[in-house]
Amino acid sequence: MRWNVPNSLTVARVASVPLFLVFLFLPGTVFKILALAIFTVAALTDAVDGYLARSLREVTTFGKLADPIADKVLVAAALVSFVEFGELRALPVIVILAREFLVTGLRIFALAEGVVIAASPLGKLKTISHVGLVIFILATRYFGVGEWGELAKQVFLYLAVALAVISGGEYFWRSRKLFLPSP
Repeated sequence: MRWNVPNSLTVARVASVPLFLVFLFLPGTVFKILALAIFTVAALTDAVDGYLARSLREVTTFGKLADPIADKVLVAAALVSFVEFGELRALPVIVILAREFLVTGLRIFALAEGVVIAASPLGKLKTISHVGLVIFILATRYFGVGEWGELAKQVFLYLAVALAVISGGEYFWRSRKLFLPSP
């Protein structure tokens, strides 16, 4: 494997998760702000590493596999923490995480069959909705947004769940030939 900047950003995103969680769970506003900053920067590296990999023609097998997993680890850590804090109920988080496991399993199965399943526009929109949900909760949790904050959080949450289910269904629909008997 050839090491490059996009792969380094992916690894840095995974490495940022424990630091994000430490700051998230430490008491004090400064730590909460640091948790928000770390999550936001880590989430932004997803767009940057993908852009760099394509524009510099440094797309690697490692990057194809590790990049989506890095995103899932970052978002899953935040969502599970929000259940712990009572910010989210478990069921929507379970739906989101189940979709992530199922699509990752599908991608692994497809790779074993020699097929690469590229991210779809719906999948990318799903990721944006999940990152947006996390950033919104982090920001409102520590900076407050008044009465409309809880309603807006619910809107973000249901959008994130809906996009998770719809985009997951789309991945399986596009990959249905993998499950058909060979001619």
